[in-house]
Amino acid sequence: MRLALLQSLITRFGLLALVSGLSACSTVQVPTGDDKAAREQPKPAVVSAPSAAPPKRPGAYYQDDGPPEQVPAGLLDTPDADPKVEPYLRGPSKPYTVLDQTFVPINDARPFVQRGAGSWYGRKYHGRKTASGEIYDMFAMTAAHPILPIPSYARVTNLRNGKQVIVRINDRGPFLASRIIDLSYTAALKLDIIRGGSAELEVERLLPDDITRLQAAKRASSSAELARKPTDDPIASAIPQPDRSDPATKAIEPAFYLQLGAYTDEANARTMRDRVLTAWPSHLPQPVIVQSGGWYRLHSGPFTSRGLATDAARHLQGAAQIQTTVVQR
Repeated sequence: MRLALLQSLITRFGLLALVSGLSACSTVQVPTGDDKAAREQPKPAVVSAPSAAPPKRPGAYYQDDGPPEQVPAGLLDTPDADPKVEPYLRGPSKPYTVLDQTFVPINDARPFVQRGAGSWYGRKYHGRKTASGEIYDMFAMTAAHPILPIPSYARVTNLRNGKQVIVRINDRGPFLASRIIDLSYTAALKLDIIRGGSAELEVERLLPDDITRLQAAKRASSSAELARKPTDDPIASAIPQPDRSDPATKAIEPAFYLQLGAYTDEANARTMRDRVLTAWPSHLPQPVIVQSGGWYRLHSGPFTSRGLATDAARHLQGAAQIQTTVVQR
């Protein structure tokens, strides 16, 4: 649906009636070159189980959006998006207006952390163009965001269960104040928000420095895996392997931390640290302030696996009412 038609519908039927069908934004094409189209958005999809086919009764999903008719096996094993430092696309980087709101996309390397309700979009837009010009694949690890650069990458955390994914931002939306991000079906499935249609999420942009660290950790992990594999090649066997006890080697191995907050002012980070220390369990690493990408982050760790970090986060929430998210460094 083109932008002019959206505005005429608002005039004819009233904003409230239109907004009731726009609560879970889907693919909306922002002005890029000669293309000025902005498509309509569906309500949040609500299903009884991620593997169930959608009900056939009328009105079960807004204009037939929702999960796929058949859910492919193994979606939960889909790898996260592989972050890369990519140039921003010029078209999706321009300011644009939807539903009388003007959005100004980020075009620099500023930090960005946001908390709020997130939703997902599915089969209605599967195979259609996104704001980036790429084809929307509901089974890929992507997402739509109103102002994050296109393309860019974000770490998304479900604040209810601690589950976390990395997605590639390649589309625009959602455009309602009650939603901060629209995820692909697979990303939502991995975060366990399919049943409810939406959940309270944290969105943290991955800056170039963050992406460089993740790439280094991935290379180190791959090298360690190769080092563990036996080989029949006598030359390869004779090559010295890295000393895993070397502190320089340990520094690039992947590790997981609990993040209690991210602040632009170091004084605020110190205040938060002093506050949580009064109820901090003695068996967990005490939080420290880590400066990264213009932010002062309050971290506890490291933990050797995401599972151990998640268990620690749940203990903090239950025993001390301290809310954290698991991050990888």
